[in-house]
Amino acid sequence: MSKLRTSVIIQLFNAGDEGITAKDLGKRMELTKKLMKKLESTLSDMKKDGEVTNKKGVWRLKDSDSFFKAEVDRVSVKSGFIRSNEEIPVEYYVRGRDMAGAIPGDTVLAFKTADAFKDRSPEAEVLTVLEESDRPLSGVIVSEGNRLMVLPDKLCAEPLVIAKVLGGIVPHTGDKVAFSIKKRGERHFDHTVTIEKIFGAAEDAKSGAEAYMLVNGLHVRFPDEVLAEAAKLDIDDPDPDEVARRLDLRGEPIFTIDGADTKDIDDAVSISRTENGYKLGVHIADVSHYVKKGSKLDEEAFYRGTSIYYADQVVPMLPKELSNGICSLNPNVDRLAFSCLMEVSAQGKLTSYRFEKSVIRSRVKGVYSEVNKILDGTADDNIREKYSGVIDRIPIMHELAAILTKNRADRGAPEIDTAEAKIITDENGRCIDVKPRERGVAEGIIEEFMLMANNAAAALAMKQKIPFVYRVHEAPAAEKLLQLGDTLTALGINPEGINERSTAGDLAKILRASRDSDKYIVINRIVLRTMMKAKYSDEPLGHYGLVMPEYAHFTSPIRRYADLSIHRILTDYVYALNIDKLTKKYKAFAAEASLRASSTELSAIRCERECENFYMAEYMKNHIGEKFEGFISGVSPSGIFVCLPNTIEGMISVTKLPEGEYEVQHNVILTGAANGKVFTVGDKIKIKCVSVNVNGGFIDFEFAE
Repeated sequence: MSKLRTSVIIQLFNAGDEGITAKDLGKRMELTKKLMKKLESTLSDMKKDGEVTNKKGVWRLKDSDSFFKAEVDRVSVKSGFIRSNEEIPVEYYVRGRDMAGAIPGDTVLAFKTADAFKDRSPEAEVLTVLEESDRPLSGVIVSEGNRLMVLPDKLCAEPLVIAKVLGGIVPHTGDKVAFSIKKRGERHFDHTVTIEKIFGAAEDAKSGAEAYMLVNGLHVRFPDEVLAEAAKLDIDDPDPDEVARRLDLRGEPIFTIDGADTKDIDDAVSISRTENGYKLGVHIADVSHYVKKGSKLDEEAFYRGTSIYYADQVVPMLPKELSNGICSLNPNVDRLAFSCLMEVSAQGKLTSYRFEKSVIRSRVKGVYSEVNKILDGTADDNIREKYSGVIDRIPIMHELAAILTKNRADRGAPEIDTAEAKIITDENGRCIDVKPRERGVAEGIIEEFMLMANNAAAALAMKQKIPFVYRVHEAPAAEKLLQLGDTLTALGINPEGINERSTAGDLAKILRASRDSDKYIVINRIVLRTMMKAKYSDEPLGHYGLVMPEYAHFTSPIRRYADLSIHRILTDYVYALNIDKLTKKYKAFAAEASLRASSTELSAIRCERECENFYMAEYMKNHIGEKFEGFISGVSPSGIFVCLPNTIEGMISVTKLPEGEYEVQHNVILTGAANGKVFTVGDKIKIKCVSVNVNGGFIDFEFAE
């Protein structure tokens, strides 16, 4: 598209429905008489092409709704994604050649070219960059002849000219670097760049993770003004006057259970038997008492939205003075808490609940592995002594959790097993092992208790009709469910009960029926992909996967802004702010917090996945040439994906497959090999690791035989 034509579209877009005359258009564009004639010719051509209309000399865009402002979200070598600047943003797919050289963070004017179809995003074309971002990008220094250039990680497949290097930086071939665009071209490969930072060798996973954080705007270091506020809260004990105002639960046998290396402890539990069932307490760190709305701490927490965990690293939502200090429910010290106190029947039904601002003193910092040993009878004397003050409560916890787990299954909630990776690093931060993360009985106990408190929080909000941030999970789209039925049939599994109206219970039956199948892991993945992604909303849309009409996230305010948000709302409710004032104060806040929490959660998930890929590739770098057994975890026209027992996934390129013209059927079968070979998701195969790209997080396999 010509520059003049693009400029006309920009001006007409900004003029809106009122339109503009050719004369005023020329003035705005500061055109000469010669170019005015060119403008008139261009407008005439655009009218013939159906792009503009002219009524009484006033020019308007014909299909103005198809033009929109957007922000570039991410860019890869062949494509990009932009997000519309609307109250509810829409993500659009853009082909690489239609990106107009735009980079992440740019504000662009775009034109919608195709509607959404099935699970595909709507498509668009970037017409021009309206506001240029100065966000840094990442790449690797490469040698081209006798000069150094930078090959971008995501932007394009050709190296870019280095126009400037910031003082003191000396790049070398193979360095992972951050760069900014010094001079823009019309296409990505026309840009020239400034080298701003060197992270280290591109083949070190740590370098890749640090670069990912920087280029994606994920703050690792807290701003100075945030640290200054946190320093004022670097205290050992809560304010005595505040303690005196609260429900005193320091005499109760309350304790925490977390992973052995957890430092930010935001939940504790207490339990006892009653005549009719159980008294269950879930006590959550009262972060909202310390992080006040409008403070620099709050602004930064809102920006981050969630803590990020990968390998041996944590990028916390709050500074350590809070997350590991005064907010963390450490043992044998007084801590302010927000307690959900529940009465539960012998059948596991929530009969009553209330929320109280409290002060607690945890008896012990419990560890999942130690509690599991108490439960299975293998705990030694040291463990039993450590838990002596609460050890009589652990069997009661196990008893109630078993009832709650059965109730969840009876409701029809699918029990999806997802294999999470545990990345093990050495003292230099290099990956030396990858294992599936183990999950024992104690982990399930705490999960059930947190679910119950989360359910109670949402139930209160719905009953009182107060603004809230709900955790919602909508039912899968009809076509997704139908596709699931086809996929199961293709795998030789009876898809009984799977149709466009399938309930969560129908999915749960499929999982139960296939539990002993050698394709169970694959079926878990397929069912998970069928379901919608959970998100946050200020509307109580229910939770399909848990089969709960009332659900929210109340239990992790140190790590999630959504939880901190509802603590703030519930605090005013507990302190008797009337419903009208609550609504006025928090209605807009709940909507804004929901959108931000959803957005930052997706960013964190992408970050954790990408960074894990770097570390897994780093681990496999030491195993090139070795043979492994795995299973086919996915198929595409480009090849087949293979997952190893330790959760590492790599790809066998189509170039390594038998000759043929390949086609994917039902998303799980790759056919077309000239020798008749068919590759099906779930098939066990033997592979050999042949190459690794740590910088890209790629692992290449080929058949071992």
